[in-house]
Amino acid sequence: MTTLETTPADASAALPAARRRPFLTIRPKRGWTGVNLRELWLFRDLALSLIERDIKLRYKQTALGVVWVLLQPLLGALIFSRLIQGMAGMEAEASGFTHKPVPYFVYAFAGLVVWNLFSGILTRLYPILVGNAGLVSKVYFPRLLLPISGAAGMLVDLGVSLTMMVIIMALYHIPVGLPLLLAPVLILLVFCLALGLGMWAAALSVQYRDVAYVLPVILPFLMFISPTFYPAARAVGGRLGMVYYWNPLAGLLSAWKWSVLDTPFPPTWTFVYSIIACVGSLFVGALVFRRMEKDFADVI
Repeated sequence: MTTLETTPADASAALPAARRRPFLTIRPKRGWTGVNLRELWLFRDLALSLIERDIKLRYKQTALGVVWVLLQPLLGALIFSRLIQGMAGMEAEASGFTHKPVPYFVYAFAGLVVWNLFSGILTRLYPILVGNAGLVSKVYFPRLLLPISGAAGMLVDLGVSLTMMVIIMALYHIPVGLPLLLAPVLILLVFCLALGLGMWAAALSVQYRDVAYVLPVILPFLMFISPTFYPAARAVGGRLGMVYYWNPLAGLLSAWKWSVLDTPFPPTWTFVYSIIACVGSLFVGALVFRRMEKDFADVI
């Protein structure tokens, strides 16, 4: 793969101003290179077109359309509330406002909203290069636009789910407070974590198609070892707690429920670790993607 740069046309300096045109020089890149933000900005129109195409194709020829975005967390919260609370007798954490356990349906729904964002981005990204093989092999554009646009398209689903969550919280008369101000930051961190891992998975899937078989197995397992629909305090204790919180989603999901439901905040070190893991995931994922990018057109 090569790097596309816009350079002044030295050869056209002698031409009249009306006939001068900028030209593009394609130069090979070597070794580890960073992300060319200027190049991504120049192709912003393409990114918007890819996002629009992704959203349209996702719900094209579906009977319920965007309603599926609501059914996933709603049905998931209903099932978990029946299985976990009804059969295991487990209660959600208490809210700091009411000092009473949060209704388990709301508790599970809040966790699934953020989990669906994370898993949805990963599910969309790992096959995105293989699914756009014709575009990758025949046309030059910053390949990073594909995972970025795929992840950005999931924000539409997130907006629909958050709207439903606001309605549910209003129906259950659940108050909110100042911690809610941290909610957008937490969503951004989850987005960065999923995008970084997704870029890595997308790059690996070009050469190793095993990724398409491994990730669908890992994601359900990761959901059950993250406090998606149960309190983290019920799963950790002693040394096991240290191991449990090495999963960055554990700190993020606990902090998310604290911000919207005022449940207990996770240990401070776990939240700091989650921030570092999210930023590091995005940085390393972009570097790995750029490193492997030069072989995409030949291998795919």
